[in-house]
This record gives sequence, structure tokens and C-alpha cells, in this order.
Amino acid sequence: MPAPVSIVIPTLNAGAELPACLEHLMEGLSAGLICELIISDGGSQDETRAIAQAAGAEWISGAPSRGGQLRRACAVARGEWLLVLHADTRLAPGWADAVAQHLETGQGLPAYFRLRFRASGVMPALVAGWANLRSRLFGLPYGDQGLLIRRDTYVAAGGYPDQPLMEDVALARRLKGLTALPSAALTSAVRYQRAGWLRRGGRNLWTLARYFLGATPERLAKSYSK
Repeated sequence: MPAPVSIVIPTLNAGAELPACLEHLMEGLSAGLICELIISDGGSQDETRAIAQAAGAEWISGAPSRGGQLRRACAVARGEWLLVLHADTRLAPGWADAVAQHLETGQGLPAYFRLRFRASGVMPALVAGWANLRSRLFGLPYGDQGLLIRRDTYVAAGGYPDQPLMEDVALARRLKGLTALPSAALTSAVRYQRAGWLRRGGRNLWTLARYFLGATPERLAKSYSK
């Protein structure tokens, strides 16, 4: 039986984070889960491409829009399942067993990982706790929680829209039965540490509210990156 999972990672100057992300994927390779690694780049000027090539990844390059990058990569993926990750996400040990179990017993439903930050303290735990609660109650996991989805389900849902922000929310809103995997995605806390946990968390909530109220992803992206 061929390995069922295509790993898809969008990048833009991700040289500092990508090696650790790829290292944490090795247990999936050992377990026979991963059939290919696709890196969809938005014009990196650092060592991202060299790292991807050293890992044997398929390299796709195009305009720097995360939704567009993901859409291009998923369009060429050959696996029965897609596992979409951000370059600054590291899957916790044991993730391969959780994914294998879901592939066997999850009834083909899309799934995501529980969020944890690579930081200690009360605020990282509170912000991650809210993200996990939002995901469970409203079916809105963000991209830093990863997305495990059958390729045919992804296609039927219309895939990622070509937009620079909220592409993860746009797709999640079209999916049914999103379920949490019993494993964690450990994501970078840099944006929160720079801006402050309360300030960054509040900005994220306001960005989501503006998106639901009709603000364009292009306009949201300009303020989000500040």
C-alpha cells in the first residue's frame, strides 16, 4: 500500500524555522505515512530553497500569497490525504500514531492538531486554550494548527482561495466534521512575544471579526503584518 499523505508547507524566508519543522516530520516518514513533501514558496531570498532541496522536497514558486501558495501545492499533490503545515510549526512526538489512527478510524473526516506555543507561562497557555476552544466550538482551526484532509474532500470544498490572509478560515468554514487529533502542533510565539500576548490576541480576534464583517483579505493582511 503506497504512503497516503502529501505534506504541504508554504514558505517565505523560512530558513530559520523550516529545518526543525522538517525534522519533526521524520517519524511520519519512518511510519510509512509520507509519500511526498511539497514546499510552495512565495519568493524567499534566504536559504529556504536549499533546505527544501536537501530534504528532497518538490519546489513550487509563485507570488507571495499564502492562499495562492497552498492552492498551487495542493493542486499537484498526489497523496490520498493532505497534511498542510506552516513552516514554524513543529508536530509533537507521537503525531504519526495519531494521524495513522485517524486515517484508519476517523471516517474520512478532516482533522487538526491541538495548538501549543513554544513558550511557557500563563499567557501562552490561555491563548492556546482559547484557540483550541474556538476550534472545537466553532470549527475554525487556524493554519498553525495544521490541517489533515482527504484530497477529494479538499477538492469538493473548493480548496484554499488565493488570498494573503484568512485562507485557512475560508476553507474551514466550508468543511464539515472537523475533529481534533490527540496530538499537538507546537507553533512559534514570536509574534505574540513582540507585540504582547493580550495585544496580539486582541488583534487576531478583531481581524477575524472584520473578516466576517466583509473586510477584504488584502486589507486585513496589511494591518496584520504590522
